Amino acid sequence: MAMDHEDELLLAELLCGRRWGALATASADGPLASMVAFVAEPGCSGILLHLSRLAAHTRNLLAEPRASLVIGAPDGGAGDPQTLARVTLSGAVEVVEPDAADYATARARYLERLPGAGPRFGFGDFGLFRLRPREARYVGGFGRAWTLGPAGLARLCPADS
Repeated sequence: MAMDHEDELLLAELLCGRRWGALATASADGPLASMVAFVAEPGCSGILLHLSRLAAHTRNLLAEPRASLVIGAPDGGAGDPQTLARVTLSGAVEVVEPDAADYATARARYLERLPGAGPRFGFGDFGLFRLRPREARYVGGFGRAWTLGPAGLARLCPADS
């Protein structure tokens, strides 16, 4: 069964309209989930993260780049929260080095969406990272769940989002 238009819009809003999600990483001591700011790149080809290398989740990513980012619709406090739309993006995280060809574009995109992060780009321990989604597992509520790959994400996320 194909995803209906309402769920396509909900998923696009989660990916392109939200800025805060739970990043899940792994270490020798076990899993860790941390709340992080994020910015989707055009076509959802990447999810930008600006992280401190002092944070446990960043150290985990540098040792084991596989990660997931969970983004959920806000809970207004009424109704059943199990019916709220959410998506889990799974893939590998890579460092976007300052001398990389796309660093300036990625930095500008991040700051356009999260201008308050500007001062942290001057901190030596912060770096820009990119989650490359391999899979997205979207749940729009009971009985409404789909798995998308990179092509499905690109179809739902505008190239100029």
